[in-house]
Amino acid sequence: MPLPRFDVVITTDRSMMSNYHRKEFLGFGTTGPVFVELPFGLSERFHTYLFAPKVKTDKWGRPLEAPYGMRKIEAKLLDAGINAAVIDPDHVHKYLKDAKLLMLSHHDYFGLNPPSSTWGVIVGKEPMNAMLFRRFMERLAPRIWEAKSSNGLKVVVGGPAAWQWLYYPELVERWGVDTIFDGEGEKLIVDLVKRALEGKPLPRYVYVGVGEAPGIDEISTIRYPSVNGLVEIGRGCPRGCAFCPVTLRALRWYPLEKIEKELKVNADAGVVDGILHSDEVPLYGSTSVEPNPEKLIALHKLAKKYYRRVGWSHSTLVAVYHGEKKMGKLFTKLSEIIIDDNQEWWGAQIGLETGSIRLARRIMPGKAAPYKIEQWHDIVVEAAAVMHEIRLIPAITLIVGLPDEQPDDVVETIELVERLRPYRSLIVPLFYVPMSHVKSEKTGWLDKVNLYPEHIDLLKVVARHSIYWAKDIVNKFYFKGPQYALVRLLVNYFINYVEKKLDKIQEDVERYKEELRMARASSRREVLTFAS
Repeated sequence: MPLPRFDVVITTDRSMMSNYHRKEFLGFGTTGPVFVELPFGLSERFHTYLFAPKVKTDKWGRPLEAPYGMRKIEAKLLDAGINAAVIDPDHVHKYLKDAKLLMLSHHDYFGLNPPSSTWGVIVGKEPMNAMLFRRFMERLAPRIWEAKSSNGLKVVVGGPAAWQWLYYPELVERWGVDTIFDGEGEKLIVDLVKRALEGKPLPRYVYVGVGEAPGIDEISTIRYPSVNGLVEIGRGCPRGCAFCPVTLRALRWYPLEKIEKELKVNADAGVVDGILHSDEVPLYGSTSVEPNPEKLIALHKLAKKYYRRVGWSHSTLVAVYHGEKKMGKLFTKLSEIIIDDNQEWWGAQIGLETGSIRLARRIMPGKAAPYKIEQWHDIVVEAAAVMHEIRLIPAITLIVGLPDEQPDDVVETIELVERLRPYRSLIVPLFYVPMSHVKSEKTGWLDKVNLYPEHIDLLKVVARHSIYWAKDIVNKFYFKGPQYALVRLLVNYFINYVEKKLDKIQEDVERYKEELRMARASSRREVLTFAS
């Protein structure tokens, strides 16, 4: 039977095209390097199997589940009558000889986003996602150039990490990229694709501004299942944090009817556990920074109609605090909908960012709204206590090395993290990455002058907290059941390996802290000498 022909082929590398053993947050393992040392070249195979196993495909190489953003673009093109398909990376080379357009997407092409860049600095190795994408493109590049010569193939790169290509112009040329598409695609992508199919010149760079963001009725409903049943419920965020580009997007919520169509697409295909996705799920249906209880409860009743287990992509600590303390135990009510015989817990990614009130006041005052940012510590701790009680397990992120961060700011963050020790959670440190230095061949932007000894203390406190709770989460919640016996064994091996590594480098860390102190003292002496 001949291979089907697609005018537009949409793909990515294995770090993205995976369902992560149906444990979405396990996929964060692809942001770290391959650093478990096993004999006979097994280290890379161990990491890839554990964090990015292959997805099932049909006989043509079309994945039975694909990343949600790629499904959205696929649906938009299909709705426009364009012959497009998402193809698994192991099969994409078969389609290039007939395709007119290859579209690539990724969350972190070159490992520049946190937490990839954080791991890269700490371990000094290339993150797994960047490694897998680079190898994928090196293998595919000869086929791309052959197809460009024979049938005029064009290459468009997009997705959340499209901006990263601007820092690698040599790879744009080397891998035959024609257009970098940066931003929400629904309003402009069909016209761009039609130009490619007609053989017309393409722009080198497309940036989708706020005024070109699509309305709800312009966003297509996915045709085929998304990885781990992820379904978008809205876009945009009203909190205005200075470090986050999401706040530039207008706040839009999907009506329940639109959400239900995508829930049904996944459920009908046998994907019956899923994730509700927005930049702050508890604000669904709200026009402010306060939850809308009626709409939020209706959303979760709908989701549980189709999914056995429901999780969230993102929440905020203040939403949990406010909803539970000031809105009639709203989160307890949500837990009573979510937790049942099929589900014992649910998870979400949550940004704590900093424990410094001084810095928080400057860069994220809306993070505590409708409260004052001066109440941040109590909001964080009380929200953590609520989540522990209702079995909402958060992956909490911290930003390390914010501009103008001083030792006292770091100490405040340490003190806040230590108050979280009694509450089940994973805490992930993310280094602040100045964009002017993302192409540095060395990690000079995080040199000994910029990093305080207090930062090392913070990383140690965070590591101990996360290892302590990771064992509880993995064995009691995340990988419970005989079907996960092998993965649970491997994850426990990985956690124990990391814990032993931390013990071994304790002496090196103390020596490094002393070097940092000396470097800071030397820097201050040089400034004083220059000033005098």
